[in-house]
Amino acid sequence: MNYIRLSLLISSVFLVQQSTLFGQMKGWELGGWVGISNYFGDLNTNYRLNQLHVAGGIGTRYNFNDRLAFRLGANYGQISASDADSKNVYELRRNLSFRSNIVDATMQLEFNFMPYMHGHRDYYYTPYVFLGPSIFFYKPQAELDGTWYDLPEMGTEGQFRGEEYNTTQGALAYGFGFKVDLSYRWSISVELSGRKVFTDYLDDVSGVYADWRDIRSLRGQLAADLADRSVEPKIGEPGRQRGDGKNRDMYAFLGVSIQYYFGEIRCPAFLR
Repeated sequence: MNYIRLSLLISSVFLVQQSTLFGQMKGWELGGWVGISNYFGDLNTNYRLNQLHVAGGIGTRYNFNDRLAFRLGANYGQISASDADSKNVYELRRNLSFRSNIVDATMQLEFNFMPYMHGHRDYYYTPYVFLGPSIFFYKPQAELDGTWYDLPEMGTEGQFRGEEYNTTQGALAYGFGFKVDLSYRWSISVELSGRKVFTDYLDDVSGVYADWRDIRSLRGQLAADLADRSVEPKIGEPGRQRGDGKNRDMYAFLGVSIQYYFGEIRCPAFLR
């Protein structure tokens, strides 16, 4: 037991020493990114990547030390999907589709797997992971006869007026990346970031078909037509599955970012 305690003591001293020597990097970074966005959900159940869209954003990072950082970001992208791209027979007959712009704000904690210090000869790159809350705005639309219509106000799954789903929602933002210095001030990173959203209506599809006659009486014939786009013979019987409400939708960003570092590397006191 004494050997174990001695080993733990030596390890603790070593870790504290490493943190003292290399944990002095503090300061803000500011940058932007450009890349692609994609959606997964009721209209993309087999994780297709055939409807990618250009996305981008800006962000800032505060480095507490060489391992931990706090991030804020604002992002924009577009998502879309169509049953016409599916190989599932039922989804092909369902024949639904949508598109939506996404405006996204995030707050995350970031952890570097390796010590990372701007301008350091050895610790100038690292893989990293991050996790935190996100809030986003979206509004799914569908095209009918060459015109695009906002779907939330259509009540396509039988929502009564005033009970439409909220188009401002929360999400859990998570992902991983790799960053490397280009110089003391500039760095570049590649990052894959996902959003597990707290709604199943990114695509306006979640539950079961409502009676099209009820939708028509509440919202009009256009809403009824958008609720059931299935090919003949129609499959939109009341109570029949339209989506899978047990699994939430999600969207993801993949991008390359450039950051500028405003801080300085602080020397440990006993080395000054």
